[in-house]
Amino acid sequence: MSLIPRQNDSFNANCKQPCQNCTGTYFTNSLSPIITVNGDVEAGSNLRIYHLVRPIDEHHYQNNKTSERTHKAIPEIFLTRLLSTKGTIQKFVDDFFNTILTANEALPPAVKWLFDLLDDAARKHSITESEVVHAWKSNSLPLRFWVNFIKNPDFIFDINKTTTVDSCLSVIAQTFMDSCSTTEHRLGKDSPSNKLLFAKDIPHYREMVAHFYYDVQMLPQITDQEMSTAMQQLSVSQIGEFDTVSALKELYIYVTKYSDQILDALDIDPYCKKMHLAHKLENVACTLEGEETSTC
Repeated sequence: MSLIPRQNDSFNANCKQPCQNCTGTYFTNSLSPIITVNGDVEAGSNLRIYHLVRPIDEHHYQNNKTSERTHKAIPEIFLTRLLSTKGTIQKFVDDFFNTILTANEALPPAVKWLFDLLDDAARKHSITESEVVHAWKSNSLPLRFWVNFIKNPDFIFDINKTTTVDSCLSVIAQTFMDSCSTTEHRLGKDSPSNKLLFAKDIPHYREMVAHFYYDVQMLPQITDQEMSTAMQQLSVSQIGEFDTVSALKELYIYVTKYSDQILDALDIDPYCKKMHLAHKLENVACTLEGEETSTC
């Protein structure tokens, strides 16, 4: 992903690794993000490299003395470059956080259904600490899904994620993780640079997360029928995309491992008892094990 704040006429366009004159992700003179097919820099392009992390550049130097002298001089220079890069990508980070932390018509019904389930569980067990429910919601969606997506875009897009890009994305992911936390982390001059980069933005991002959870809570409740319809539509749209037999096998392996706990939970829950889910699960087990379901 690339953007550039300024041109650098002295930059070697064939350079594909960080050196003492450049610092990381590929940028052009366009403000539009660019993803190349293989992540390489095309010859003849007037590019400059930026990073959100300190480059590992020992292999660029021919002797230990030069390397030692460079590393002694780099902290102040590198910090300036970090701040410059952070300022360049700030809008894109903000836009991304705004997109995933907005409760509108594009929000999947499953998110509202899940968050309501967590709120009900808190009331049922008399949990009054808001931090607990906040942590449940953070662990169920932002940290479970979005952080994984931020750190591993190659799971979805056909791109080459280099070690450098991986490190830079980890900085963004860590920022998002800190934004979902309610615990204050004291930072000082000895704190890692990746923590300091977005330190002033964390309070604002935390407000966005809290506001998102509140907005979802205020949305109309999703009925079981609406949830069933939404899941059916999702299943239809994904026909042929997944191996359902393999998916069911993996689910059954999990169910078998925790069968006692699952059956006990199904027997306790009033809705599950009404639907006879425990008995249905036992019938599934009997069928897969080759037993008569009538004897279960």
